Amino acid sequence: MLQSDIHGVLEFLRGAEQLKNVIRSAWTSAGRKESTAEHTWRLCLMAMVFEKALPELDFAKLLKICIIHDLGEAISGDIPATEQSPDVDKSIQERQDLLQLLEPLPEHLQQDILALWDDYDQMQSLEAKVAKALDKMETILQHNQGKNPQDFDYAFNLEYGKKYANIDPFIQQLRDIVDQETLERSQSPRKGSPE
Repeated sequence: MLQSDIHGVLEFLRGAEQLKNVIRSAWTSAGRKESTAEHTWRLCLMAMVFEKALPELDFAKLLKICIIHDLGEAISGDIPATEQSPDVDKSIQERQDLLQLLEPLPEHLQQDILALWDDYDQMQSLEAKVAKALDKMETILQHNQGKNPQDFDYAFNLEYGKKYANIDPFIQQLRDIVDQETLERSQSPRKGSPE
């Protein structure tokens, strides 16, 4: 790798660090809001521990998609699902932000990352579809585990991203378990804090 390319990669990595500062709407079990970087980390961990349950997947590709799926949020931040407008395509802004973040990278790396992001956004490959389903379930898992406000809307989670789970019997089984946890959490007398 050329020294100029290395400097570009380091500049990109410094920009991507902002994901540690982008706060999402989910609460941790300690009662603070999580960052996009924390969400991405556990999404990657989910993919890793379920690798053998999904043997038909290109695991390296799945992991790469999980790692880059929210990179654009380093520029404009996260828009919680409950605040997204059906009239606005969030992915247009996220893609523009991703392009800006990728600028310091050598062209071939820009194209590699953009191709993975486009695959995820358009759910072209099975890996992208699984990443999308796991992404939604990681969010729900955090909602079920988090120390949430008393008025937290667990019912929203029961429909959130549900359409992505029907791609594979294992993914559907996993979604059913997460949904059951959501139902139990919503009926708990102390909804704001996990047992």
